[in-house]
Amino acid sequence: MPSFLDPDLRRALAERVRYCHEMGIYDFYWREPRTNASATVQADADDPALLPSQELRDEELREEMPAKRSVVVAKDANENILRVLAPHAEQNVTDPIAALQLIREDLGECVRCKLHQQGRKQIVFGVGNPRAELMFVGEGPGADEDTQGEPFVGRAGQLLNNMIKAMGIRREDVYIANIVKCRPPGNRTPERDECETCSPFLMRQIAVVKPKVVVALGAVAAKNLLAINAPMSELRGRFYDFIPAGAQSSDPSWQGTKLAVTYHPAFLLRDPRQKGEAWKDLQMVMKYLGLKPPKKDE
Repeated sequence: MPSFLDPDLRRALAERVRYCHEMGIYDFYWREPRTNASATVQADADDPALLPSQELRDEELREEMPAKRSVVVAKDANENILRVLAPHAEQNVTDPIAALQLIREDLGECVRCKLHQQGRKQIVFGVGNPRAELMFVGEGPGADEDTQGEPFVGRAGQLLNNMIKAMGIRREDVYIANIVKCRPPGNRTPERDECETCSPFLMRQIAVVKPKVVVALGAVAAKNLLAINAPMSELRGRFYDFIPAGAQSSDPSWQGTKLAVTYHPAFLLRDPRQKGEAWKDLQMVMKYLGLKPPKKDE
């Protein structure tokens, strides 16, 4: 079993690393801890904030990726980890529709990473109920999504719609987004710098919607949101306490959300045998939200 960081420490560490990257610092070195004054933290060697990503050959490998070695980062116990929370316009807006629009305007016709030069037709921001209790986060847009400008509208999207319907709700009741908002060429795995550049906008969307549950669809989404490394078999089957890193809600009483992990619908199309396992994950979410599946005659 992997060693899980305390959620607050994991978020703070990820923010420190992102801050260092913004300052042009990309190399990290292990330091011998001082006696009785340091703590050792294990971090995912595949965390896009720490090490270069490894492109995976296909969807199956992404879903059932074995755990890999970890790097060790030393930290003084009495040292406060710097958490950079840049103020954003939506933090002062209580209407989630208007707040999401501000984020979209801030994103603009984004040219922040190389994906804008690699054939994307348009940005795929996100869609759904801005006050949704349930939010789904996938990996990135595919060809259909790139054409229509909406996440999960292709074959995988049709399956996701069926999964949502089986939970007793409609697609219009949830909010859907991706880790990256531009289609990677050939539907390849989003690279580290692309995820780092785009995910802050996703974090701001989560802070605006304030869902009760976020469902990470697939290993790429799970690893980027949780910043931990483990195979899907270990990531699934439990809830994680989650607060979007680097983003603040306009509601000071909102203390974050629960996050669950399940298989990406594209993976389920490749391996339908895992649909039963995915349904178990969704049933766990349904129980938490008090949802009941529709009757068979409905």
